[in-house]
Amino acid sequence: MYFKFTFCPIILLLWASLSFAQNVNVVIHGAASIAKTDDNFVCVTLDWWPAEKCDYNQSPWGKAGILNLDLRYGALINAIKAFNPLRIKVGGSLQDNVVYKVEEVSSCPNFMKREDGLFGFSQGCLSMERWDQLNRFFNHTGVKLTFGLNALFGRNESQTEKGLWIGDWQPQNTRDFMQYTISKGYKVDSYEFGSQLSGSGMGAKVDAKQYGKDVIVLKNLVKELYAHPETQPKVLGPGGFYEEKWFNTFLEVSGQGIVDGLTDHIYNLGPGDDPNMMNKILDPSYLNQVSQTYKGVSDVVNKFRPQLGAWVSESGGALNGGSKDVSRTFADGFWYLDQMGMASTYDQKVFCRQALIGGNYGLLNATTFVPNPDYYG
Repeated sequence: MYFKFTFCPIILLLWASLSFAQNVNVVIHGAASIAKTDDNFVCVTLDWWPAEKCDYNQSPWGKAGILNLDLRYGALINAIKAFNPLRIKVGGSLQDNVVYKVEEVSSCPNFMKREDGLFGFSQGCLSMERWDQLNRFFNHTGVKLTFGLNALFGRNESQTEKGLWIGDWQPQNTRDFMQYTISKGYKVDSYEFGSQLSGSGMGAKVDAKQYGKDVIVLKNLVKELYAHPETQPKVLGPGGFYEEKWFNTFLEVSGQGIVDGLTDHIYNLGPGDDPNMMNKILDPSYLNQVSQTYKGVSDVVNKFRPQLGAWVSESGGALNGGSKDVSRTFADGFWYLDQMGMASTYDQKVFCRQALIGGNYGLLNATTFVPNPDYYG
């Protein structure tokens, strides 16, 4: 096989200094493929964060969260349509704190700041009116949708171990939500079960054996409600940071054929307020360190053989909204492009960038919807 590459930026940069150099044709003979990405490898997220979400004395989310985003802007619509189609994952840290206002759920509160709440917020709610608006938007823009489900519903936080949530997952609210979604004819490509609950967790965690049992319940629910296999959404999990023992345990408990895709999160640049952020991004040896995570996930996939392989279902580079001085600049592309390339070589099928809009790492400006440099990347 032959691959044709066009190095336009490099040619432009070298033209002045090497104007007398001889032209050279480079042909790469691809003897064999080492990995294959999904047709919709490029993916972005839409997050639940409200305007009150603040980190490092700044509040960069504005009205970019799922519940507040103005879906009528032409610039937003066109930015999504340009990918034809674009995979979008609706989810994020607060997804395990969202109730769906359907059937028996009567009240629909907004997220409110609460010191003892998950990630500092009270429970929030997705009304079916907003779900209708979102689906009209997704249909209009041709989005391929992955939806992150609340995997903490019905559980309680342990009284003896901080951050550990115990008890069985209660699927009734999700059942009602799926039934409504089906009745409206809304298309969901895949459901991801929880966010950042694996291993040591982020804000909350669930025991690997318990998670494995609960994901079986979710899989059976999907198979029951979506009767036709060809239209049946895939089940993804765990949507968290990779820890070898936890990942192996949950997959041993759930067994083969339950989790269709193994999802992990990558934030290898550390906290967004790190003053050395630029140095990290420009240091190939630092960027290469995360290859051990990719290899670990790849080893688990080779062992348990989930149908859809491995996905990076969330990656924003820097934690807590990204870096205000770096994430929205051209320099961030050295991290972003490197990560997509590395993920591909380790057979990660999908790479979801946090976020399409919102925080400092949004691909679009949160108020003007003008693309930041990484959008073009």
